[in-house]
Amino acid sequence: MRKIDNDSIASLLRKHGISPTSQRIKIAGLMLSCMEHLSADQIMLSVNRRKAEASKATVYNTLKLFVKKGLVREVIIDPSRILYDPNTSRHHHFYDVVTGELQDIDASELSILNLPPLPKDRILEGLDIIIRTRPMTV
Repeated sequence: MRKIDNDSIASLLRKHGISPTSQRIKIAGLMLSCMEHLSADQIMLSVNRRKAEASKATVYNTLKLFVKKGLVREVIIDPSRILYDPNTSRHHHFYDVVTGELQDIDASELSILNLPPLPKDRILEGLDIIIRTRPMTV
């Protein structure tokens, strides 16, 4: 885990059009220092490890804002499992359905042929692929 100072985090938040409150700095610092795929509950537990500093609503609202402003990506595994990814570069994921581990796949390692034409008056916003895996049984 790399440590990022609060001034650098505040500057990064401002660069993304986000006001750097103490809770936002703490949440962003956690995510950017560990560079892992975390759930909102994992983030809340970690932020509040020493003492309660951010409510559940604050964590969820902050994550929603971070996604909207492009600081993190939302990875929807299924409707009940959403993870937040501080890696905003183009990439996809392997998801282990047994362990719940999410692993990055560089976009250059995957090619997609024959995408259907987009509906009229639509442009491609993004393409997120999650390849679900499980251990082979013997």
